[in-house]
This record gives sequence, structure tokens and C-alpha cells, in this order.
Amino acid sequence: MSETNAEGHDGVQVDEADLPTVRKAVAGAAIGNGVEWFDYAIYAYLTTQIGLAFFPDASPAARIILTFSLIAIPFVLRPLGGIILGPLGDRFGRKTVLSWTIVLMAGATFLIGLLPTFTVIGVAAPILLLTFRLIQGFSTGGEYGGAATFIAEYAPTKRRGFFGSFLEFGTLAGTVLGAMLATAVRLGLSEEALNSWGWRIPFLIAGPLGLVGWYLRNKLEDTPAFRAAQQEDVTTSAPFREVVRNVWPQILQLIGFVMLLNVANYTLLVYMESYLTQVVDIDETESLFVLIAVMLIMMVVITPIGRLSDRIGRKPLLLGSAISTLVLAIPAFWLIHQGGWVPVIIGIAILGIQLVMMLGTIGSALPAMFPTRNRYGGFSIGYATSTAAFGGTAPLINAALIEATGNTYIPAFYLMLAAAVAIYPLVKMPETAGLDISHPTRIPGTDHYVPDREPTATH
Repeated sequence: MSETNAEGHDGVQVDEADLPTVRKAVAGAAIGNGVEWFDYAIYAYLTTQIGLAFFPDASPAARIILTFSLIAIPFVLRPLGGIILGPLGDRFGRKTVLSWTIVLMAGATFLIGLLPTFTVIGVAAPILLLTFRLIQGFSTGGEYGGAATFIAEYAPTKRRGFFGSFLEFGTLAGTVLGAMLATAVRLGLSEEALNSWGWRIPFLIAGPLGLVGWYLRNKLEDTPAFRAAQQEDVTTSAPFREVVRNVWPQILQLIGFVMLLNVANYTLLVYMESYLTQVVDIDETESLFVLIAVMLIMMVVITPIGRLSDRIGRKPLLLGSAISTLVLAIPAFWLIHQGGWVPVIIGIAILGIQLVMMLGTIGSALPAMFPTRNRYGGFSIGYATSTAAFGGTAPLINAALIEATGNTYIPAFYLMLAAAVAIYPLVKMPETAGLDISHPTRIPGTDHYVPDREPTATH
């Protein structure tokens, strides 16, 4: 592996990987994010079939809420996953933890595809479904922060935005693949076959996808920044305690911004298909085609947005997304409610543009909020906490509030609230585009350093 050097801690050199190695690292990290969102997509786009399989006696409205609750409930374990797995990634390495997270995620999704239904084993069926989703929730608590850290620490400093955007390219690719498979089984099978066994097919495909991701991750060394920290003996020995002590202001900033990211992500990519069919009364297949078309456009523009962030900075794009969401959420949903292909596509495209401005930028912006010594732990704890509170709960909150109030603009109001909250931490966030983030203890974009040794106890 040919390498170039960047100055690191106290003049020690940090190896910068060559581009072929960077590309392999990006692929290995992004596929895990793709598997995670593949699961969300097939679960969200097959809610009717999953509801019939595991909650056959509930009313249609209650069945939707119960099914979405099994998206929301596992998110209570995401902070625990972030608290345990993230700091372990700072202690033992990014690669080691990421190898386990993708196995747990993909394995749990695969096993859902094998579960007996309620009519076969009774209440044990939804209990087992919840168990596997809790395993997914725990593992994903350490997945996203590790994958983002892995890419950011491998990417060349001047192209970190471009390579970081591939993490969320994986999000969109996994979602599109899940949506396309859900559409294929709907169109290719009779209703009876789809409800009895066809819904299982996409879940079973997660197994091979996970094995590919595991193989790619294990073919690489750990990141240059982490290996340099190991060589300098400045990796953490008490990772959770250090994260709480060293980078809690950055964690709070991240939680505030990621509220918007998660509400937008889960509203558009997970909840929108049910919203279009249940609220706007659009045919299921038509709504899937609209969403797939918008997501394919997002996939085309996401890497140019990442490249643009390398040129003009992360903050202009992130602030632009938050402000435009605050202003345009209601007009977007008004268009969606007009019905017909053109206004619906324009309304969803507006939401998609606002979201992709964030998705193309966060893979490089958020890991750069933390020093190498506490990056995996700080990122994972903040991201998992915010996602647990505002991400997986978004479909459930939207569905429940619409059912309770009859107000079909609830998702727009929720997006506007999240955007208003996100603006302040975005303003306070330092600009890190073009800055070296490989220093073990310096917080990028600031003159602040975290301690590189645990305090010595005194008696």
C-alpha cells in the first residue's frame, strides 16, 4: 500500500492511504449502512404483510401503529449500543467493532425472514420479532458512528466530503434496493402468496449482503489515524469515562443537529410510503415508484454535493438544508396532498433535496467534530441517542398524531420543529472542510485538546 504523510501528534507522521485502499475502505463501510437501511426499507414497505403475519387480529389502523412500534421500540437500545460499542472502537479499533456490528445487523434481519407467524406460534411470534429488532437496534448503535469514522479517517483531507458522501449513498442504495424488492414481490406474486411467504424473500437476502460487508471490512487494516494513535500510545484505556469528560459539548451539538437529520430521514425514507397510501390515498405500487424515482435522483446528486462541501464548506449546505426545511415543509406537503403524479413528485422532490443536502455532507462533517482519541465513542453516543429519540420514533409519532388529531400536516410540523432546533448547533459548529482531523487529541477546527492520559489518582 503506497502512502503519503500528514503531520500528526507532536510531529509524528500519520500515514494517508492511497486511493485504491480508500475506495475499499469506503465500500466496506458503506455496505453496512446499506444493509441497515435495506432492513428499514423492506420492513416499512411491507408493513401490511408484516402486520398481517404478526398482528392478524388488530384493526388496520392499529396494525400499522403496532408494526411501526417495532421500528421505534428497538431504538431504545441504540444509545446502549453507542455507549458500549462506540468507546470499544476507540479502545480496540474501528475495524474490530465494525466486523461485529454488520454480522449482528444482517443476521437478525435474515432470521426475521425465517420466523413463524402468529397463527403458527401465537404471541411468541411478535415477541421473537421484537427480540431480533432489539438486536438490530443495539448493533446499529455502534454501526453508523464507526462507519462514518472509518471513512473519514481513511479519506484524503481535501476530499473527505466526496468520500464521506458515499456513506449515505449506501443509505439510499439500501433503501432503493429494499423498495425495489418490495415492489417486485408485490407485483410478481399473488396477494395470498405475498402475505403467506413472499414477504420473507427480501429479509433472507440480507444474509448474503451482510457476509459481503463482513468480508470487505476484514480485508482492510484499521484506519491510519487510529494506527498512528496506537503507535504513539495515546489510544484511550477508559473510553466511556473519557468521552463523557472530554467531548460532552460536541455530543450535545450533534444530538441537536441530528434531530433534524433523523426526522427527515425516517419521515421520507421509512414513513412516506405509508403516508401516501394511508393518508393521501395513492395506490401502494404507484407510491413506491414515486419514492424510488426520487431516491434514485438523490443517489445521482449526493456525491456531487459531497464534493461541493469540500469546496465551499459543510456549514453552508447544512444550514441551507435546515432553513429551507423550516420554510418549505408545509408547501411540500400541500403539493403532496393535491394528488396526481406531478404535484406529488414535486412535493417529495422538495423534501428529498433538503434531505440530500444533509446526507451528502454529514459523513464528513460529523466525525470531524471529535478528536481521534474519542471520535468513535463521542460520535456513536451522540448519534445513537438522537436517533433513538427522534429517528425510529418519527414514523410512529407521525402515524399516531395523525390518527389522534386528524391533522394530515403533522409530518410537516414535526420537520419544522426539528429544523428550528438544528439551526443553533449548526451555527456553533466549527467549519472543518479541508482541515486535518488525524490529530489524536485536538478537537478539529478549534484550539482545544483533550487529555492524552487518564488522570493519576492521588491519595
